[in-house]
Amino acid sequence: MMHALLKLLLLHVLTCLGRNALGVFAIINGIKVPENAMPYMVSLQSDTGDYLCGGLLIREDFVLTAAHCDNEKLEQVVLGTNDLKRADPEKIRFIETTYKHPDYKSVGLGKDIMLLKLSKKAPISNSVQTIRLPSSPRNLGENEKCLVAGWGKTYTRGQVVDELREVNVSVINQTVCVEKWNDFPLPEKVICAGGYNTNYGFCQGDSGGPLVCNGEPVGIVSFNWSYDCDYSSNSPNKPNVYTDVSQYLPWINNILWGECFVV
Repeated sequence: MMHALLKLLLLHVLTCLGRNALGVFAIINGIKVPENAMPYMVSLQSDTGDYLCGGLLIREDFVLTAAHCDNEKLEQVVLGTNDLKRADPEKIRFIETTYKHPDYKSVGLGKDIMLLKLSKKAPISNSVQTIRLPSSPRNLGENEKCLVAGWGKTYTRGQVVDELREVNVSVINQTVCVEKWNDFPLPEKVICAGGYNTNYGFCQGDSGGPLVCNGEPVGIVSFNWSYDCDYSSNSPNKPNVYTDVSQYLPWINNILWGECFVV
């Protein structure tokens, strides 16, 4: 009974605090991304140019990101640059419409996914490209190697970076992930990769960025545990958690193409 009450209390706290409890996430022990290597990466920013989150360009006029990245400051996106200090004004697009998943309540409760309709189509070039979503639900294998990227912090309580960074992470068995998050019930339709029994993962500032496996964006950076990014193979942390993009394809297609809405 006491254990159940503690879990209920933790869930209540995380629900109330939203993303501040779990963090807005950066790349730990990664490397700088070569120019034009990830032309689908998008920086979500305020009207004053402050960096807020990452995202990915899935159509010339649509960006996919995390729902918890939405706030009153979110107004524009920057396309086609690894270095935010060298952003091209011609590749900045204002956000026309925001589509958060209708059942999203807080990052800890799942359905952490959002689409952004751009006011003007992206200028496709060598530095600006769309990335194709999976065509059907994916069954990722345990230890499958994937890639996560972002402009977030490179260590706990550090500073976000100007240059895009990436790191390879391994998919974690879902049963193991649930076990390691035993003091907090994981939401449905998530993928676990990195952050546990390893030195690699994401941190504050990487939210909304993609988890790419075999060239496909299968996940969206959602949350890790608190603000702790001190991952170590000698001191296992809780696995990093991503929204499973393939589980939301009907909802995404409904927004993009007006197909029948099915969650």
